[in-house]
Amino acid sequence: MSTIMSFQVALNFEDGITRFIECRPDETVAEASYKARINIPLDCRDGACGTCKSLCESGSYDGGDYIDEALTEDEAALGHCLPCQMTPHSDLVLRIPSSSAAAKTGAATHTATVVDIKRHSDTTVEFTLAADDREALGFLPGQYVNVAVPGTGQTRSYSFSSGPGQRHLSFLVRIVEGGTMSRYLTERAQVGDRLEFTGPMGSFYLRALTRPALLLAGGTGLAPLLSMLEQLAQQPPGHPVHLLYGVTTDQDLVHLDTLRDYADVIPGFTFDHCVADPNSTARNRGFVTGLMDSGTLHDGDADVHLCGPPAMVEAVRAHIASLGVSPASFHYEKFTPAVVRETAEAA
Repeated sequence: MSTIMSFQVALNFEDGITRFIECRPDETVAEASYKARINIPLDCRDGACGTCKSLCESGSYDGGDYIDEALTEDEAALGHCLPCQMTPHSDLVLRIPSSSAAAKTGAATHTATVVDIKRHSDTTVEFTLAADDREALGFLPGQYVNVAVPGTGQTRSYSFSSGPGQRHLSFLVRIVEGGTMSRYLTERAQVGDRLEFTGPMGSFYLRALTRPALLLAGGTGLAPLLSMLEQLAQQPPGHPVHLLYGVTTDQDLVHLDTLRDYADVIPGFTFDHCVADPNSTARNRGFVTGLMDSGTLHDGDADVHLCGPPAMVEAVRAHIASLGVSPASFHYEKFTPAVVRETAEAA
């Protein structure tokens, strides 16, 4: 007896919460979501009202039947779609213009075991988890989870530094004096500890690359970009990808060997790094903006993904504006210790 294969569909809601469903090629995304008890808001189910109109950011599909008032030809050409009509031809990523609460769903909670703790330097530590339900846990490269810090009743947000296809989940953490997670990881954490986390979350994630890409990381903002690179290593982009990585001091530099390894396996991938400390031994001293010009941005024909502290994000945005170049798309995420992340995009 033959079985019909299913595709994975990521539903990213406007509040940043992402849920993954399985959808067969003979059923609509809306039908599959209802089976998973996720109620994408819609009124008609017939392609007539446009209530469920969403944006497909990755993958191929049959758009189904609908009237022009629900979805115009121009909208369809830009990737807009109707989940009540569309059937998948591949894995999909959909941006749903409603909150997860409106769809009567929310972020999933997972439990995991600490399998590794690596102190890269006085400023950076990396911890790795084995999730109890790894097969059921999906995420988009670049997303984050809220980790409950054992024994504190507090949570902290960390981006995956591992790729969606890797068995274990890794996270990079900057050590902050007196920080709740910093104290746990440096003073109490042991292999075998049990942790709970909620997610995935975030609208900062890798979209399908249709042109050259520029990735920019500040400090541990490298983490989500490592996740993106792992994905690109499994699915070569077919376009040049350049990464600029900036830190404050030499000891803040981590995973340079990992970046070199990716440069060996991802066609068209290159990277450079810089250190702000004037006493650094790095080849480039200063900030990532000193390594950027209109050529780095392919005169605007580039997708930009930027993750770092607020000051860096604002400096990069101002620098790009001063160059008189508007990237084809601009996705960024700001982070600060113990503060909710801010994500945004500009086209």
